[in-house]
Amino acid sequence: MPQPFLSIYTHRFIRAAVCVPFVRVADPAFNVEQALGLACRASEMNAAVALFPELGISAYSNEDLFHQDALLDAVETALAHLVAASRDLSPVLLVGAPLRFEGKLFNCAFVVYRGRLLGVAPKSYLPNYREFYEKRQFTSARAAVATEVEFGGECVPFGNDLIFKASNVKDFSLHVEICEDLYAPIPPSTYAALAGATVLANLSASNITIGKADYRRGLCASQSGKCLAAYLYSAAGPGESTTDLAWDGHAIIYENNELLAEAQRFSSDEQIITADIDLERLAQERMRMTSFNDSVGAHLERVRGMRRVSFEFEAPVGEIPLLRRIERFPYVPNAPDARDERCFEAYNIQVHGLMKRLTSAGIERIIIGVSGGLDSTHALIVAARTMDRLKLPRENILAYTMPAFATSTGTRDNAHKLMRALGVSASEIDIKPSCVQMLKDIGHPYARGEAEYDVTFENVQAGERTSHLFRLANLHQGLVLGTGDLSELALGWATYGVGDHMSHYNVNASVPKTLMQHLIRWVIGSR
Repeated sequence: MPQPFLSIYTHRFIRAAVCVPFVRVADPAFNVEQALGLACRASEMNAAVALFPELGISAYSNEDLFHQDALLDAVETALAHLVAASRDLSPVLLVGAPLRFEGKLFNCAFVVYRGRLLGVAPKSYLPNYREFYEKRQFTSARAAVATEVEFGGECVPFGNDLIFKASNVKDFSLHVEICEDLYAPIPPSTYAALAGATVLANLSASNITIGKADYRRGLCASQSGKCLAAYLYSAAGPGESTTDLAWDGHAIIYENNELLAEAQRFSSDEQIITADIDLERLAQERMRMTSFNDSVGAHLERVRGMRRVSFEFEAPVGEIPLLRRIERFPYVPNAPDARDERCFEAYNIQVHGLMKRLTSAGIERIIIGVSGGLDSTHALIVAARTMDRLKLPRENILAYTMPAFATSTGTRDNAHKLMRALGVSASEIDIKPSCVQMLKDIGHPYARGEAEYDVTFENVQAGERTSHLFRLANLHQGLVLGTGDLSELALGWATYGVGDHMSHYNVNASVPKTLMQHLIRWVIGSR
């Protein structure tokens, strides 16, 4: 059955849920019901994957109770119940529990979908420092001999090298790691990403200490950025023992270094957060980034060793609108500090770029047309700052306002005020006579007195301005500074050829129009 157009699943998005349940220590029967309650909520929210914390079925803080068969038996019973109950739920469930296997105890992630256990991923790196002593209870994935484990009468894949791939959804490939795995210099998810996994999930317990939340955010952001992937992270929350440790229930979702969702920390209640992951964007970024694909070749043996567990994903049906926030002004941060930092960087990139261009060419004069609008205003400000940095007089900036048929008195006056305020060499050239001559030469109706204000009429004026600037550059051995912004260039909102499409160097070419007013305001405020 085809998906409706108004569904995120039609457009290669998937909805990810990260859950923080309330748990009871050593009470798997209670914990699995809590997990199922959140799984049902995730299903109602049309999620494709739902992540839970590390050892969430047993609780993390059992310490030596993990060696009690009574607890481990109860965990197996609870897991069997969860697998059966997942049959009518939409998301792939990623739940944490201890597993007896080969005479050892492993800290595992169980990957469950629609009544099936798809596979079991054991933890690779066991922390045994400071407040952690997991090696007292658990064994690393590297010590496992077999690559399959029997559960519920079936053999399923076992290992930290599993990628769960939806056979019918392009680029939906999932890898699971556990807590400390992310803290290792090379996390298992790195190899999984190189092998094609686009959604990386981390079941974590991660007690809280001062400053640790920021460190977690940095790790998840970095891993999602380096791997060009989504990174889901769920830490243990309310109900865990506070004998030795405290817990904040930190749940976060990143995509390619961008934070999409974050839970309220230190909540006393269970929580669930969701975000829509853009699989197509991730695939496109990987295709473009040559260093990502070079890394595949550098680790080819390990990447080829990753095993794929295929399953058919049943996407939620019906209209499922995108919940992801699309910023109205994507290039202008809402937070004042972030916006100021963006303006600081953009302005200095412009100044340093122009400094290098002038010194490389051995040019000490700038030729610029000033209309009085935002773009030319900011380009002139950049030029003035560049001259200051090069210890050249601002009089070396030859600024021209070139009024034509529709130039208003206000715009003309603003241009002159700006040039005087910045101390540049200001001049005015009336281009109406030369425009009339060109219109006459090409036989345009306007030259015969007809009110024809078509694109030719407009482009003649833009062309005359640019032609004057280039000839002035010849005359004064200067550089024509372009003023058009990124938005205009991207949309083709410029006169092609001899027009504002051309210059010797354009400092605004990478600045979107929506940022321009903020840049000017920032320069004024930072003086």
